[in-house]
Amino acid sequence: MGRECHPALKGIIRGDREKKKLFRGSFSSREMEALAAICETVFPPLSGAAAAGAAGGEFEGRIDREDEAVRFFYESSGSQAPVPQEVAELLGRRGLLAAVIVVRVVLLVLSTRLGTLLLCGSLCVGGRWPYVNTFSSMGSDQREKVLRGWLKHRFLTPIRSAFVYLKVMCLYVLFSRVDEKGENPLWKAIGYQVDEEQEMSKPDQGRPLEKGIIETNYSTDLGLLQSLKQKGLEVTQDSKNKIYRIKCDAVIVGSGCGGGVAAAVLAGCGYKVVVLEKGNYYTHKDYSSLEGPSMDQLYESGGILPSCTANVLILAGSTVGGGSAVNWSASIRTPHAVLQDWAEKHGMELFGSKEYASAMDIVCKRIGVTDRCVEQSFQNKVLQEGCEKLGLEINAVPRNSSEDHYCGSCGYGCRRGDKQGTDYTWLVDAVNCGAVILSGCKAEQLVFEKNAPGRARRKKCTGVRAKSMNSDIENVLQFEAKVTVSACGALLTPPLLISSGLKNKHIGRNLHLHPVAMAWGHFPQDSSSQLSGTSYQGGIITLIHKVVEGNSNPNVQAIIETPLLGPATFTVLCPWESGLDIKDRLAKYARTAHLLTIVRDRGHGEVTREGIINYKMDSVDKENIRAGLRQSLRILIAAGADEVGTHRSDGLRMKCRGGTASEYQVEEFLDRVSAEDGPLAMDEKWTFYTSAHQMGSCRMGINEKEGAVDENGESWEAEGLFVCDASVLPTAVGVNPMITIESTAYCIANRIAEYLSKQGLLKSPKTRSDILMNGKQLNVS
Repeated sequence: MGRECHPALKGIIRGDREKKKLFRGSFSSREMEALAAICETVFPPLSGAAAAGAAGGEFEGRIDREDEAVRFFYESSGSQAPVPQEVAELLGRRGLLAAVIVVRVVLLVLSTRLGTLLLCGSLCVGGRWPYVNTFSSMGSDQREKVLRGWLKHRFLTPIRSAFVYLKVMCLYVLFSRVDEKGENPLWKAIGYQVDEEQEMSKPDQGRPLEKGIIETNYSTDLGLLQSLKQKGLEVTQDSKNKIYRIKCDAVIVGSGCGGGVAAAVLAGCGYKVVVLEKGNYYTHKDYSSLEGPSMDQLYESGGILPSCTANVLILAGSTVGGGSAVNWSASIRTPHAVLQDWAEKHGMELFGSKEYASAMDIVCKRIGVTDRCVEQSFQNKVLQEGCEKLGLEINAVPRNSSEDHYCGSCGYGCRRGDKQGTDYTWLVDAVNCGAVILSGCKAEQLVFEKNAPGRARRKKCTGVRAKSMNSDIENVLQFEAKVTVSACGALLTPPLLISSGLKNKHIGRNLHLHPVAMAWGHFPQDSSSQLSGTSYQGGIITLIHKVVEGNSNPNVQAIIETPLLGPATFTVLCPWESGLDIKDRLAKYARTAHLLTIVRDRGHGEVTREGIINYKMDSVDKENIRAGLRQSLRILIAAGADEVGTHRSDGLRMKCRGGTASEYQVEEFLDRVSAEDGPLAMDEKWTFYTSAHQMGSCRMGINEKEGAVDENGESWEAEGLFVCDASVLPTAVGVNPMITIESTAYCIANRIAEYLSKQGLLKSPKTRSDILMNGKQLNVS
């Protein structure tokens, strides 16, 4: 992209300045003073002499050996403008309301002497009048001691949560913010750089959805009306009530793994399909690989979406293509044991059928899945090296990209245009068959009418009301459809159904998150080592190790893979022990490999309102996570790490001198590994978990007492309303779920087509070449 301001950056760098100015006005000067003091304590300015004293002279040695970037890094402060102001803005824009209230109360208390005395104790007492200092007037050493105490205190969890929120926001802002050239002056010292525009792996496809896309965020009321008609939709205008009424055969809410597949199948059967997506439409040319702007524009809640107790940090795609546009390419088929469980224990015969097996074949072929990888990334080399030295089994992870795909930033959109998400496959098929996609358009409420007497379901869904995210468009869009498909994911489908009046007790319940815990190992740069590269370059997930319990009847406790961690996300997960420690950790960023442990969670949560997510693991989940972390640490040590650890709040780690630690030392360290609760738990030690997979919150069931929808994906309460996303899965999958979601969606979509044909709406499939559509017409070799 060169070094000019990338189009994907303009909104966050230029477009929101007025909103930021207004938001700063809502924080008092006293609050901002306390906030700046906390930011400075989290990321303090350290002079060469001070750092050398704290680190035994190592800092001055680094300055002598390296360039000015390292000095600038250690001397930089979190209190430097505009960091505190951007932290306040981000907190107000993305923080949960309850958390924002707690944070602001703490800041107000710390801005007074009495309040500081209550929260900081004798550390705020000075030798001169007025003797008691406010937090911002305390010395930096005293402030640091206070924050360390809060992190460990069992009974000050609201205070601890306020500090954790501010620590996360401060470090995230520091390492995600960029100037108009897409640069951050702190990156050089930690060895991070954003790759220049990558070479396309195949001929440029331009904007593959151009002929079917209507980008409402760049339109007006009149322009939108004209675009809808030009796309062949029947539109009537209710000027008095400011409503556009649009008729179609099927309206699909969501464009990800579920919605994209459903759109392709139904449009391919000749039905007029409209897809609603509240995110924007981007192609490979629009992506910047910049962590902060990409997270802000491609993810739900800007990538900052914690559960209510902050024990899980959740990532969910929010763009055309949904999660398939930003996932890490892993394309793993549904494990046989899971299919057997769903078919036998849960009574969902679909998952034990040839129909589902065929659907997986069709899906994998359409999105170009291959298990070959020409070159492994640094982190995957570490995983492979450690497993081989320990004699552990390791397997290739199939990906929906080419075998030479070496993109380490696919979580920010694939700039090579290589990854075959729904925005490059199924949705292309859909628009080629006449489907229309409205981006920047959010579904607000499903529309129901009383069903005909004698029908199994009392209600009938007749469509959905939606609103453009563009405030310049005043008209409500009311889609009148023969079938309505909710495919907006396990976090958003339940709130849509509940806010529309549905009452089934399973809607929003049984939410599974595949909780993730990570272990890390630092590998010093060594030109003679086979473990070349950096943590942020190369294919993200190309290898997998299964942690198995038992021999005669092996049970998979967890899987171990490698993650994408940009510097800002790295700082969010890193435990904070002191200002110097967090800077030293960041200085090792580029050569710190992470291994993630994913478990098939038995615990579950609920999401009944948008953005309000409750979740709790059970004891078996915690034990499985512990087993995965212990195995990950063994692998890192065997691979030659000089230091390993976890993200537990006390900074659990061990120096292992390049794999030379004794077996006794290793086992003693591993015995200390645990799976803790989140920061709001009344425990001294705690940890953050992450989740990129959400499922089960509208699960299938053999009847309405067992699930929210039937095996066809149809709501038990409303005829003509189908759910076609990860929320229908009966339980957690236990592996990366893209293939499972798309295969399930493929089966449901074919059943929706059968439903439409029974309503007298049989259409002739459209002519297609090289498009995999209706399984009944496809001969897969």
